[in-house]
Amino acid sequence: METDVGHRSGRFSRGTQLREDVRLLLDTVILIYAVESPERLSKRAASALKNPGNILELSVISLAEMAIKASLGKLRLSAPVVQQAVEDLGIRVLPYTADHAFHLFDLPRHHGDPFDRQIIAQALSEEIPVVSSDEKFYLYKGLKLIW
Repeated sequence: METDVGHRSGRFSRGTQLREDVRLLLDTVILIYAVESPERLSKRAASALKNPGNILELSVISLAEMAIKASLGKLRLSAPVVQQAVEDLGIRVLPYTADHAFHLFDLPRHHGDPFDRQIIAQALSEEIPVVSSDEKFYLYKGLKLIW
């Protein structure tokens, strides 16, 4: 099944197929781009999202970040829109564990955003690449980045 970028809604979606074990952790902004302005995704990021062989994961931290920013008026996405995007993209929500949090103790302060620091710690703990446009992510040794 082919991926449909959804010209009317502007929302990015993908077909469902059998998946291999290629996990990718999406940075919060990637889901926002996929919903609001898929043209802002790099070709490599868009390809990663469309590839049904990839297991797309979103941290529960990203859900909290979007909820907080929406409540502050900094983001116009509602819970139903985010839920639909998660479903459309076949995203698994990755819980945040104590092991993830313990990685924060040794994480250098290259990035000041607490949400991004938690996503970085989670990716390092899980040993999975992050899809992100944030250049500060490149500063973290051992973190694989797709953009």
